[in-house]
Amino acid sequence: MAVYLTLTVLVVALALFVNNRENVKLHMVPVQGQFSPAKKMTRQQAFNIVVLVAVFALLAGVSACRIAVGNDYWVYRYQFNLIMQNRHVSYEPGFNLVVWLIQSLFGYDNYLPVFGFFSVVTCFFFVKALYDQAEWMAASVFLLMTGGYYFSSLNSVRYYFVLAIALYAMKYVLRKQYGVFIAWIVFAAFFHKSILVVIPIYLFAYWLSGRKISRWLYVVGSVFLVSLIALKDVYREIIFFFYPFYEGSVFDKVDISYTNIAKCAGVLFLCFLFYKTAIKDNRQNRFYFFLNLAGMAVYTFGSFIPEVSRIGYYLIATQIFLIPGVLIRIENKKWRIFWTVAVGLAFTGYFALFLHSAYDINVRLLPYLNWIFN
Repeated sequence: MAVYLTLTVLVVALALFVNNRENVKLHMVPVQGQFSPAKKMTRQQAFNIVVLVAVFALLAGVSACRIAVGNDYWVYRYQFNLIMQNRHVSYEPGFNLVVWLIQSLFGYDNYLPVFGFFSVVTCFFFVKALYDQAEWMAASVFLLMTGGYYFSSLNSVRYYFVLAIALYAMKYVLRKQYGVFIAWIVFAAFFHKSILVVIPIYLFAYWLSGRKISRWLYVVGSVFLVSLIALKDVYREIIFFFYPFYEGSVFDKVDISYTNIAKCAGVLFLCFLFYKTAIKDNRQNRFYFFLNLAGMAVYTFGSFIPEVSRIGYYLIATQIFLIPGVLIRIENKKWRIFWTVAVGLAFTGYFALFLHSAYDINVRLLPYLNWIFN
């Protein structure tokens, strides 16, 4: 646990020195359908890069050096060997190809380089997404860590790799570069096809963010919620078409995530409090807001979905951008400090519960072991 706590403190402290506001403007604001060309690098931008490289090195280092961390660590190793034996595995072809290439290079059953590779690329996309979209870098890094997204990536290798790509690629939706966005998502689908759901969801959320909410949209939303209740068997058939091995498995059970429902409710409450100043006229925040609203609906009414968080995290992971985006726009200084402290305490409490559960045999993110000393 000391490793995780120390890592969190270090990367958040380093992120305090990053001022990426200009970079966010460069990547988020279209100019006549195109984007502002890169200007000569300033001293601040150079310093940002140095700090971000340090953050990336710490995150990737802890992840890449782990051994026997995560309840599926040895399952992955077993599957790596099956891939090398040209036997059937349920993984997507892109992942199988990368595993085959790495082990062809380093040798059969040499699984550490495989974990190391995915650790490096996952952390790269996490850090790059933060630098391009996070208006308050330190707060977003804090939420990435205490929200459990980084630490959970030490477990479900394929899923968190594509989640990091989803966070990175959503900036292309905000830029209206839809072709580039879809290309990234299709690429990621060769590693975990669940990510394909973000194509219609992200595009619809962005379309919705640019329009005044009319009555017919409330009707559409209501119909969708009702369908989750009345047509759950239809949704399950669609899911099992893509993931037939989920049907009747240990994952095929009703799993109501009260923790994630509470997180969504808390974030949406904060958004409603400061909707006029932080959400109403800010399309980027409105985009994140609608995704979190959809996440709330999925967790509340979609508990019948096997591994519901595989869908939910694509929606609510945007909290790492949304919450800081709201906090920095609270005009009253005292209220801004109050809600910043409140959010910090809430996520610190969640982090404590997360670390406590990390010892569970079904999670096994703790104790942390690495191949250097263990």
